[in-house]
Amino acid sequence: MDIRWEDIIGHKKNIENLQTLLKEQRLPHALLFCGPDGVGKSKVAVALAATLLCGSEQAPCGRCDSCRALLTDTHPDFYLVVPESVGKTAKSIRIERIREVQTEIARVPILSKRRVVLINDADRMNEAAQNCLLKTLEEPTGQVVFILVVNSRGALLETVQSRCMPMNFGTLLLDEIKDLLLQHGVMESQAAELAALSDGSVGRALLLQENGGMTLRDDVVSFLEKADSMEMEDVWIRGKDLGALSREKLTEWLMYLNMLLRDMLVLYSGGERTILYHQDVSARLTEILTEFPVERIFAVLELVRETQRRLGANVNIRLLMERFLLCMRNQK
Repeated sequence: MDIRWEDIIGHKKNIENLQTLLKEQRLPHALLFCGPDGVGKSKVAVALAATLLCGSEQAPCGRCDSCRALLTDTHPDFYLVVPESVGKTAKSIRIERIREVQTEIARVPILSKRRVVLINDADRMNEAAQNCLLKTLEEPTGQVVFILVVNSRGALLETVQSRCMPMNFGTLLLDEIKDLLLQHGVMESQAAELAALSDGSVGRALLLQENGGMTLRDDVVSFLEKADSMEMEDVWIRGKDLGALSREKLTEWLMYLNMLLRDMLVLYSGGERTILYHQDVSARLTEILTEFPVERIFAVLELVRETQRRLGANVNIRLLMERFLLCMRNQK
């Protein structure tokens, strides 16, 4: 776990704003970090938590009892809340977990002067959990700071959003992603290619490198090439194959489809090939354009977004993907 500000690549303006708020003792009791997945929002949140909990004037010092406890995931005043799954259900943050945290933070801090609650993927809280949290955000007890990290604010209740100070995080530069990949031991030649495909997210680049993402991307290209020749039997076979993927893998598959469709729009507009996410398959995408007029691309993009939203709920994945493929087939 990185807890020092200087270990964070990018987001300099946000870091400066947070440090100013800390210095002037104007930091609110609840913050909302919003931005694309994998760009480093959680790293900034952890550094902020370390600063708030550290007992040194040079916080976070990395040496005091508080910093050492945070580094070993044993800090009694730091609470990390993440989505969890029960059985085969989609991961979410349930009201029981929020109640547990509320009980804990009502007590006196043990090691630091305050407590910090970091809720990663806070947009995965169900409505009951959000309403439960809202009561604490409206009337916080004691010295406690909440940091909510989300990819999209849309899933959060407006009442929850209104109780937090928002901070938006943008994507990383290609050179920043490349540097981070090199730090993770990726070869320089591969790091440049992964950075170009990452859409500004080092998390996405690492997924590509670690989980055979290029193979998955190539599968999506092949899917687009064969989309117009799908018969009903192909729909059921393909739906079964996609339905067998984990939610994480299927989310990644849909992400590549979204990016490739975006590249096709760039090619339609006559934009520079250098701004394509997937420059290595630009010739194949150009050939696909004959079967995908602009109106169809926008329709498929909307279908992809709808499917991504449904995937976050407790749906039957195979039925979801069969529906997706049927809709694709009917858009010829």
